[in-house]
Amino acid sequence: MRMLARALPMAAAAMFAAMPAWAEEAAAAAAEAPKVDTGDAAWMLTSTALVLLMTIPGLALFYAGMVRKKNVLATMAQSFVITALVSVAWAVIGYSLAFTDGNAYVGDLSRLFLSGLAENWDKPFTLGSGDAAVATTIPESVFLMFQMTFAIITPALITGAFADRMKFSALLVFNLLWTILVYSPVCHWVWQPSGWIFALGALDFAGGTVVHINAGVAGLVAAIVLGKRVGYGNDNMAPYNLAFAVIGASMLWVGWFGFNAGSAVGASGGRAGMAMLVTQLAAAMAALSWMVGEWITKGKPSVLGAISGAVAGLVAITPASGFVLPMPALIIGLVAGLAGFWGATALKHMLGYDDSLDAFGVHGICGIVGALLTGVFAYGPLSATTATPAGYSGGFDQFMLQVYAVAAVAAYSAVATFILLKVTDVVVGLRVSAEDEREGLDVTQHGERIA
Repeated sequence: MRMLARALPMAAAAMFAAMPAWAEEAAAAAAEAPKVDTGDAAWMLTSTALVLLMTIPGLALFYAGMVRKKNVLATMAQSFVITALVSVAWAVIGYSLAFTDGNAYVGDLSRLFLSGLAENWDKPFTLGSGDAAVATTIPESVFLMFQMTFAIITPALITGAFADRMKFSALLVFNLLWTILVYSPVCHWVWQPSGWIFALGALDFAGGTVVHINAGVAGLVAAIVLGKRVGYGNDNMAPYNLAFAVIGASMLWVGWFGFNAGSAVGASGGRAGMAMLVTQLAAAMAALSWMVGEWITKGKPSVLGAISGAVAGLVAITPASGFVLPMPALIIGLVAGLAGFWGATALKHMLGYDDSLDAFGVHGICGIVGALLTGVFAYGPLSATTATPAGYSGGFDQFMLQVYAVAAVAAYSAVATFILLKVTDVVVGLRVSAEDEREGLDVTQHGERIA
């Protein structure tokens, strides 16, 4: 046995000594090949599940709790079916338009039907190419799926603006077109290294422009184009079940940690942790500021106001979450709570539009607040990289870049949404009849009702 023990290492050494040069090079290359960081991948898989939870069941319950009983199922169905519809559209074409190099305005079709995804399925993914490329430590499949959940929730948010009155067929046509022709290009502008807003240097960590301003402005346009609900201003339109809304808002709050901290695209380093901390603080402060504002002006602090305030703070901190420190996050939350309260009450009554569930009042207004204040409070070291060792710091120049990005996204979203609504109206018609609206969308659109 001792002789055998001595012989085995000698035989192994002889075998490796006889290994041809090409085999040695291959072994060395395999050892040096980049590998997926399992910790980062695990966090991103968790974040992806959290963001999906935000839409189903989070947003579905949040919106369903705020409509009348006759529209609860239809409202929940909108979030659920959009999840299915956008998932397929994203895989077929949306991801390719958003995250391939293409040009400054839209990606190419190199990932159409997810072509080429299998080539490096187990290797770390690099977003973009050339000097601006962003290396990650996760597979492209994980990045693609994480971004899919963003693509899902964005059009789902818009449905709050036209709740109670859009045809289900129109919902499908409009949201499919909007995801492909509005969301995907804007996503490319802001988050793909070849996109023009990315190159400009405007900051959006997790979706202030891409998700909230984009959806909020689209919601405002949709509310205006469809017109007010039958009986708006006269009928009792009190929420059917605020308990649903509280549960939904709570799920949104928890899921938002995946939304913001997940946008660090990994768990290593301190940026994901800081993003999580500032998200919690901004949401908490906004819930309090909306509640106090309502208490002062209306005499009582409502439950609906508190949960709406929390969502307002979450919206506002989204673009800033990877760029700001805790005390600025509290300021952002304070401003967002008051701005959201004003947008959901005074502004829409002043201008006379029927934004049913305050998609623009909360997501549009607070998305703008957060995007602009990112330009004020950004702390350079949080975003420092080898390419930009000083990171991005707040100041007048950065603030003006934020203004430019906000204006561009809002303008494009407004014009494109208006055109797509008109196209949808020609194809299938936008709005249910007055009789169907009075009876409720649960029965007239789906043939079902809750007890």
